[in-house]
Amino acid sequence: MQTAISTLVTSGSFFDLERKEPALLRLREEGAEQALPFALMEQLVKSGVPYAEHARLLRSDSVHASGVSFDWFDGELPQQIADEINLADYEIAEHTDERVTALTGALDRLAAVHPEGFARVREFVRGLLWVGLKPGVRASSLTSSSDPALPYVIVFSDKARHHIPPNTVSPEPSQLFLAENILHEAVHQSVSFHILQQQVFADGYSSKTSPKIEIAWRATQGVARNQYWEVDRAFHATCVYNQLLRFRRTEIDRDDLTAGERTSFEAAYADGIPAVRYLMDQLDLLGEHFTAHGRELLADLRRQTDRL
Repeated sequence: MQTAISTLVTSGSFFDLERKEPALLRLREEGAEQALPFALMEQLVKSGVPYAEHARLLRSDSVHASGVSFDWFDGELPQQIADEINLADYEIAEHTDERVTALTGALDRLAAVHPEGFARVREFVRGLLWVGLKPGVRASSLTSSSDPALPYVIVFSDKARHHIPPNTVSPEPSQLFLAENILHEAVHQSVSFHILQQQVFADGYSSKTSPKIEIAWRATQGVARNQYWEVDRAFHATCVYNQLLRFRRTEIDRDDLTAGERTSFEAAYADGIPAVRYLMDQLDLLGEHFTAHGRELLADLRRQTDRL
């Protein structure tokens, strides 16, 4: 069994979109490949909602980077899908020339400068949802997100060009920020795939009854669930931090950043190092909530963290 989070989708596995499963075969034969992730969603959610049929109503533009094509969804986001993945307050943002330039630039940056990160994006991302809050909605916009219920699809907003979570914000938009947020969600997807296919957490583990890890750097956000994380959430975050800190270190070492980008990445890197070390230390104390395989993953995360 693997001792690290999978970097490839196993051929013939549940997440293999090329497998000979009737619903997937039909969509491929009908040229509706963009709906394939939503067919997996139907099997994961088991609500009886035909998400793949609703997804057929979406238009998409193809975005290309390093020989890889991604479906950038357009049109009206079907309500049934929006409700399931907590996007009821959002709509798909218009595909403007500015957004086209930003998105292609971010993907090209990943491919050229962060080939390992781009390989993860290529493997675990097929669909892109660039969204914005609906008119009249008074709420803080998400930066980026993904949902285990919807494999291969990631969500982000204009804020992803300005914000490196949790605390770094720049008034100037940056394709590099968008690149990090795309990678961020690709890592989440890869971790979700692994957890859904291999038993990482011990029998009886539940996020509802999990011990909580205090997250001091989220104390000012005012939302209780952001201040105390369950073991599985902390595990996800530690996997993500380990990847993103390498991304940030690579960017800091380059000479083509603007002054604002460099300042932002240096600040995000400085904030991230103690955060990931703290999370790693906390997870090491909670090993009884993991299977033997899960503890092997923790050991690999420890090695990664110690090398930062």
